Amino acid sequence: MKIRFNSLTSELRLKRKAVHELCRQFSRSPSKGNLKRIKVLFQSCSDDVFFEAGLHFDYGEHISIGARTFINSNCTLLDAPRESGKKITIGEDCLFGPNVQILAVSHDMQPTPRLAKHNYADDIIIGNNVWLGGGVIILAGVIIADNSVVGAGSVVTKNIEADSFYAGNPASKIRDL
Repeated sequence: MKIRFNSLTSELRLKRKAVHELCRQFSRSPSKGNLKRIKVLFQSCSDDVFFEAGLHFDYGEHISIGARTFINSNCTLLDAPRESGKKITIGEDCLFGPNVQILAVSHDMQPTPRLAKHNYADDIIIGNNVWLGGGVIILAGVIIADNSVVGAGSVVTKNIEADSFYAGNPASKIRDL
C-alpha cells in the first residue's frame, strides 16, 4: 500500500540537501572515507557491498543492501524518508548495471491532485542473486524474486518471478532460467 508524504517540508528538504552533498562528494572522490559516510546513512549495508561513483539517493535511512552486491555507476535509489515506513531492500550477491533506477517514490496521476505535489512511496524488494542490466528502471511496489535477470533498458512495473529472465517496456517474462 502506497503511503503519502510531503517532501517539500523544510526538514525533508534540508535532509535531502545534506545527503545529496554526500553523494556528490562520493561521485567526485569515491574514496573509502566518502564511501563510509554514504554507507552509514543506510538502514543496513554490508561491508563488502561495492559502489561505483555516481550513486544518488534522497534519504538512505530505509535502504538495506545485502552482502557482495555490486552497484555500477550512476545508480539512483529514489527512496522515501523514515517516516513513510517504506523501504528499498536489496538482497545479497546482486549485480546492478550502470544507470539503474530504483524508484520507490511517485506522484498523483490526475492533473488537479498532482498540483499539490504529494509524494507516494511503496516498498521495492529485490531478492538474492538478481542481475539488473544497464538502464533498468524499477517502479514502486515491485518485488523481484531470487535468481532473476532483468534485461538492459527494461522498465519493471510488476513483480518478477524467481529464476526468470524478463525484458522490455514494460518488462515481461522471456523465459525461465
